[in-house]
Amino acid sequence: METTTEALKNFYHSISSGLGNWGLQLIGALAALIIGLWIIRMIMKGTSKGFEQTKLDETLQPFLLTTIGFLLKLLLIISIAGIVGLPMASFAALLAGVGLAIGAAFNGSLGHIASGVMLLIFKPFKVGDLIKTNGAFGFVKEISVFGTLIETFQNETEIIPNSAITSNKITNLTKIGNLRIDMPFAIRYGSDIAKAKQIVLDVLKKDKNVLQEGASAPRVAVNNLVVNSVELLALPYVNCENYWDTRQEIVEALGNANYEAPLPQRVVTMTK
Repeated sequence: METTTEALKNFYHSISSGLGNWGLQLIGALAALIIGLWIIRMIMKGTSKGFEQTKLDETLQPFLLTTIGFLLKLLLIISIAGIVGLPMASFAALLAGVGLAIGAAFNGSLGHIASGVMLLIFKPFKVGDLIKTNGAFGFVKEISVFGTLIETFQNETEIIPNSAITSNKITNLTKIGNLRIDMPFAIRYGSDIAKAKQIVLDVLKKDKNVLQEGASAPRVAVNNLVVNSVELLALPYVNCENYWDTRQEIVEALGNANYEAPLPQRVVTMTK
C-alpha cells in the first residue's frame, strides 16, 4: 500500500512539474509573440520611412515591404518554436511540409508572385504611369506581390492579377513622356475646310496643355471622306496628366463659327 501511495505521489509530482514547465514555456512564447509583433511593426514603419527618405523607386517599395514583413514573421515563428521546446529538425520538416501544402493550394498565387517579380525586373511600367492592359485604362497606383492597382479616369480602382498582365498586351502611354491625342471631328460637305482647320489649330495653339514646339507641335488634317461629312483630325501632343483636358473648346469654337453638325443628307433627283 505504501509503495502504491509513493508511486502515485511521484507521478503527481512529475505531472505537476511538467505542467509547470510547459505553462512557463507557453507564457514565454505568448509574451515573445506579442513583443515580436510589436517590434516587427516598428521595424516596418522605420523601413517605410527609410525608403521614402532614400527616394527608392515607388514600384519596389510595397513589394520589398511585404517581403521583409514575411521574413521577419517567419523568423519570429521559428524563435517561438524554440521557446516552446519543439525540436528544430522536426519543426523544419513540419514547416517544409506546410510550405509544400500551401504552395499546392496557392499554385496560381505563386504564379502572380513570379509575374510580379518579372514586372519589377523588366519594368514595362512603374507607379504613376498611364497604361492600358486587360481592359483597364488608368494610372498605376501600386504593384504588389499578387496584383497591380490601377486607378481609372472614373475614379475606379481595378486590381489586376500580375500573371494576367504579363500574359497580355501592355500599352504604356507615359514611357516617352507625352502622347498624341487623335481627336476626329466632322464638317458638312461644301463647308470651308481650310477655315475649319485654322479655327481648330488656333484653339490648340492657345491651349496651355498642348505642346507647341518641334515635332510635338499641333496639326489638323483631313482624315476621311465619309457619306455625310468631311472628317478632320486634330493631332495635339499633351503630357499624360492632361489627357482629357483638350476636347471641349474645339466643339465650342466650331459652333461659334457657324459650323453646323453634319446631319445625314440625301440628293433626290425627280424625273417626269
